[in-house]
Amino acid sequence: MRVRRGGGRGMRAIVVGAGIGGLAAAVSLRRAGCEVTLVERAPRFTEAGAGIQLAPNATRALRRLGLLDAVAARADRPSHLSFRTWSDGAEICRATLGRAAEEAFGAPYLQVHRADLHRALAAAVPSRSVRLDSAVVRVGQDDEHAHVTTASGERLDADLVVAADGLRSTARRWLFGADEAVYSGTAAYRALLPAAAVADLDLPEYALWLGPGRHVVHYRVRRGELLNVVAVFRAEAARESWTDRAEPGEQVREFDGWDPRVLRVLERAGRMLRHGLHTRAPLARWNSGRVTLLGDSAHAMVPFQAQGAAQALLDAAVLGDALAGATAADVPAALDRYVRRRLATATSVQAGSARAGEDYHLPDGPEARARDARMAAHAAENEFGPHAVAWAADAPEEPPVR
Repeated sequence: MRVRRGGGRGMRAIVVGAGIGGLAAAVSLRRAGCEVTLVERAPRFTEAGAGIQLAPNATRALRRLGLLDAVAARADRPSHLSFRTWSDGAEICRATLGRAAEEAFGAPYLQVHRADLHRALAAAVPSRSVRLDSAVVRVGQDDEHAHVTTASGERLDADLVVAADGLRSTARRWLFGADEAVYSGTAAYRALLPAAAVADLDLPEYALWLGPGRHVVHYRVRRGELLNVVAVFRAEAARESWTDRAEPGEQVREFDGWDPRVLRVLERAGRMLRHGLHTRAPLARWNSGRVTLLGDSAHAMVPFQAQGAAQALLDAAVLGDALAGATAADVPAALDRYVRRRLATATSVQAGSARAGEDYHLPDGPEARARDARMAAHAAENEFGPHAVAWAADAPEEPPVR
């Protein structure tokens, strides 16, 4: 399919991958005036995944994409985050969220089912622009256009290609060589269960329990109807999969000795999904000519600051901002602007998320006690918690008035 190229609103873009980052990129590029083709290897959209947290930097990006109200309508809004010790549930400190965080950062802190976020993004992309069951096997470009080739042999041409094709990105290999996904040394059990099933446990509404080599986080989604549970632990090896299931009772054995409330939640969750947490090494740049990376393909990170989706949404918002008003000839320079605005922040968050995991998993003893004291002192001076520094960063600039 040869695509005409021209300035302004005639410019064409191909987005590879229809996850959160890819869909957000498609929405953002359409709002910037591009005609977008979204190419996805899966034969249909599914409800993969479970809960996801959207800090104010993410919800500001959703507002810019015109989707905040649709996502917020299905979300839960926690009032605070409670950090707890693993064995007895004593509160280490708490972070203020709710209305105070919304006023301070200009947007709410939301907790949503990943499928609800995905559905809201997908609804903003016309079905005629989406090509499902189309795996991209090659990416290429010349001075005037970029293209992708699908597994069926079809070539699609456009003025730019945005690769939001995830952890094992084809485009990343094409642009920067065959670096491999890196196993983080940690794996996670995940489950959703009805909030009513744990109503008798006197659980904090949103809590992060810290223990030696492990931590557990739980929070509500779908307006409080469901409880999302993630239990992270160190493991020598674990597959990167959203569908592998743990052995019956495995998660309870792994967290033996933890606060009884945590164990009851893990028991009532039943058989949980189990997957290894993988990352990618930081890159010095994400783009070359008319092709750029976005989201996990550029900066896959462990989820210990709840910023993976947020950073992908910010990528998308800034990408659209950089391309607003651009012509086909402007694309390489516009992609340079996008990467300059995003790379340092995303790389910093990626590193900070890894450090947070190390901090959460300290063994009992002097190091853990020092961490708890440090967290409590920080909370006394910074009411929004240890990760709020990321929430103020990278609010996309308004495009120039034309």
